[in-house]
Amino acid sequence: MKRVLMSGVAAAALAASGATAQDLVIAPGTDGFDWQSYDAFAAAHDLAGETVTIMGPWLGQDRDLVESMIAYFEAATGADVQYAGSDSFEQQIVIDAEAGSPPNIAVFPQPGLAADLAAKGFLAPLGDDMAAWTAENYAAGDSWVSLGSYAGPDGASQFYAFPYKIDLKSLVWYVPENFEDAGYDVPETMEELLALTAQIAEEGETPWCIGLGSGGATGWPATDWVEDILLRTQPPEVYDGWVTNEIPFDDPRIVEAIETFGTFARNDAYVAGGAEAVASTDFRDSPKGLFAVPPQCYMHRQASFIPSFFPEGSVIGEDVDFFYFPAFAEKDLGRPVLGAGTLWAMTNVSDATRVFMDWLTTPIAHEVWMAQTGFLTPHTGVNTETYGDSTLRKMGEILLGADTFRFDGSDLMPGAVGAGTFWTGMVDYAGGKDAAEVAADIQASWDAIK
Repeated sequence: MKRVLMSGVAAAALAASGATAQDLVIAPGTDGFDWQSYDAFAAAHDLAGETVTIMGPWLGQDRDLVESMIAYFEAATGADVQYAGSDSFEQQIVIDAEAGSPPNIAVFPQPGLAADLAAKGFLAPLGDDMAAWTAENYAAGDSWVSLGSYAGPDGASQFYAFPYKIDLKSLVWYVPENFEDAGYDVPETMEELLALTAQIAEEGETPWCIGLGSGGATGWPATDWVEDILLRTQPPEVYDGWVTNEIPFDDPRIVEAIETFGTFARNDAYVAGGAEAVASTDFRDSPKGLFAVPPQCYMHRQASFIPSFFPEGSVIGEDVDFFYFPAFAEKDLGRPVLGAGTLWAMTNVSDATRVFMDWLTTPIAHEVWMAQTGFLTPHTGVNTETYGDSTLRKMGEILLGADTFRFDGSDLMPGAVGAGTFWTGMVDYAGGKDAAEVAADIQASWDAIK
């Protein structure tokens, strides 16, 4: 990207903070980025001498990435931001909050934990203005406001947690050369995906690679399938009721979603190795069939992280690519997206802390991380051309095209269910157990912990 001269406001902010342009991964003024939002923020805030502490889950390279974004806030305002990463964040933030010594900001990978701390009075509301901003400036904005809204100590729901840095799950991976050789088109609706699945099988090939194996977590990949399917067969309110158990697990609508997963996973002609292999195949090994010669399968549904397990040197967009796991055209439910991500909340309020939360709404706070790696955003005000590569850009555009976003449902359920009986139940179902019976067993486990 072309580099241009730094603006006067940006230069003054750098000088005030003691930072230099070399401290920032992208020089202010670099073409294509929204430096106007940076300049305006710098002009509005002087936080010299102020400190903001942040605790989150990131270590290693991820820590470097979040700190590279934080550096721009420091340069713009003169504040000192201290980030502490922990691989036991979920336990540590509870300990610190209960001891009365939390950081100013906590970064939650799990909405349920944020909701628990909000109910106990350990989170400060972000306010109606920030909720309104999120609804208006994030694609599927109401979904994001709902995700960050919890009941406080008085039982009233308020917006406590701002979504920033999102992960995408609603993806199907394929090898373009294999599709081209076979004359297949990328399906744009679930009806077309089902038709393509049947066509591939009728031609004597295998449409899908599916693996549920994951050591002690075996079964979790199937929960993502069921969640994605439920969002494509029922309105989002049904999904919301299901993850809180207001709608029981054995409701016919949930059973239908499980059985729709079975359409793909329990048909010997549809899955590599036959239905018997689904539960025993490790999820990390399951996409390898895409790359076999001849291909052992043509499609693999998995989240944005799965390229880590592709053959070394695989180039996304060339050797392998992905498409949006499509919605049913006849259901008229829009374009739902399943994913995960982090939620930023105030656990120890100060004026500088509130300014930092406002910083997260600026386009530049997104773009400087977008230009690197591991970051997706539903912010409609960013320049998607600043994404570091075409893969991230394509994933980001899927997020921007969403009508509904929902967080990984199993992560919203009690651990004994979402990371317990839901996992094992899906293994039982893949092995041939009746869907209604599986759903009833999972519901019984939920009833037992109420």
